Amino acid sequence: MIRYAVKRLLSILPTLFIVATLVFILVRLVPGGPFDQDRVVPFEVQKQLNAKYHLDDPIYKQYGDWLWALFTRGDLGPTIKYPNRTVNEIIRLSLPVSMQLGSLAMLFALSIGVPLGILGATRQNTAVDTAAMATAMIGVSVPRFVLAPVLILTFALKLYIFPVARWETWRHMILPIICAGLPMAAYIARLTRAGMLEVIRSDFVRTARAKGLSEGRVIWKHALRGGLLPVVSFLGPGFSGLLVGSLVVEKIFNIPGMGRYLVEAAQNREYNLLVGVTLVYAFILLIANTIVDIAYAFLDPRVELR
Repeated sequence: MIRYAVKRLLSILPTLFIVATLVFILVRLVPGGPFDQDRVVPFEVQKQLNAKYHLDDPIYKQYGDWLWALFTRGDLGPTIKYPNRTVNEIIRLSLPVSMQLGSLAMLFALSIGVPLGILGATRQNTAVDTAAMATAMIGVSVPRFVLAPVLILTFALKLYIFPVARWETWRHMILPIICAGLPMAAYIARLTRAGMLEVIRSDFVRTARAKGLSEGRVIWKHALRGGLLPVVSFLGPGFSGLLVGSLVVEKIFNIPGMGRYLVEAAQNREYNLLVGVTLVYAFILLIANTIVDIAYAFLDPRVELR
């Protein structure tokens, strides 16, 4: 187990190197630049700005200098649109907010999706199952950029229960967590139902019932562990997708997380910030997938880690 974990962690480094190289080159090949605005910047001023940020150097030199600074000092470079702030500083301040939003949204999704999936599996082809899966289908179909305005109009502007934006007290967190977590809860509900239905028909579950165990004990002690395997497999990319997908939520609710900075960096051609945030997201995805693989082996003894 330890050997497998170390092997996976070491494989993260070349993957991050490839991601950093591709993103660094691709964002510079996109037409436009950080100083292309509605107001035309004089040529001499733009020339001086390009020289200040070394944007007039060849791409290979820019990449070499950036890579050297990253490996020797952990420096992701300066920002252009945020004076006197570095990419490291922005990530240091915004990453905890995004992680908090993503973690709370995932806990909310699990607390809703897993019971809903179990209920649908144990009441298969009944009105309860139909209602549960119809609810899950609606959750999958409604995008976050539609759900967010509905929540704001209902609970903030009509009922005056929760604030519209920001990320300060628990009342500010409710609507963003629901908006980010509901679509994920729908996916988890469908995966839980499918996994439970497969396990419930297994021989060891029939044996447990034949021994006279109560239905609740059969479900919670014997069937649930195997039924959650599809959910566990989904948690790694699901959590990473939740962080990346939350950029819409962060933008609408004005949350100072990495997702909002990623959107602004793409709009403003903020090269260093765009590469830095993408690199952090890639690292989180790889770490989450490694943790999921190890957890999968604990839940299913048939899985052998190599």
